[in-house]
Amino acid sequence: MRQIPAEPAQLVNAPSADIIMVDARVDLVGAKSLCKILNTTGLDAPLLLVVTEGGLTAVSPDWGVDDVILMTAGPAEVDARIRLAVGRQSAEQVSTRVQTSGITIDESSYSAKVHGKPLDLTYKEFQLLHFFATHPSRVFTREQLLSEVWGYDYFGGTRTVDVHVRRLRAKLGDLEQLIGTVRNVGYRFNVYEDEPEPAPREKTDA
Repeated sequence: MRQIPAEPAQLVNAPSADIIMVDARVDLVGAKSLCKILNTTGLDAPLLLVVTEGGLTAVSPDWGVDDVILMTAGPAEVDARIRLAVGRQSAEQVSTRVQTSGITIDESSYSAKVHGKPLDLTYKEFQLLHFFATHPSRVFTREQLLSEVWGYDYFGGTRTVDVHVRRLRAKLGDLEQLIGTVRNVGYRFNVYEDEPEPAPREKTDA
């Protein structure tokens, strides 16, 4: 465990950590401000708050903490809360990533890759690809895609779907066939199994 002062310069240059614990036993107001600063810097580790029993009443969702630990908690409880917080974050990170047919989509960073190479997508292209990939093999009409991806408040015509699909296919390159056209209906995301590696040949005695 490493302790660092709650100063902006120290926080910016803070080393990466598996978990961050903020001491709110004495200064609740300062601890709340620190938690908000930490959240605005883009936390990649669970944030735990150490408080007194009296301080619990001041803690609310806008603090942005993942869990609280009472200063009277024993080692076993502290260990359990840390393990649970880390486990929850790992599960959330996995749920924001879609990997299928050579494409990897990370919803948390709005990025996508084809065979490990980053795709340069606009925000709407990313949303469209993510929607297709999370609904594999299902056919959607242009009207359904407009309402699901663009939203009901979008007043453009269905042609915008065709334009975005064409651009997306061009960027997918060799994998353009993943977005299939269903004649007179709409589009669907085709799922392809990764080609299995050939089994090693068994040596035979001459």
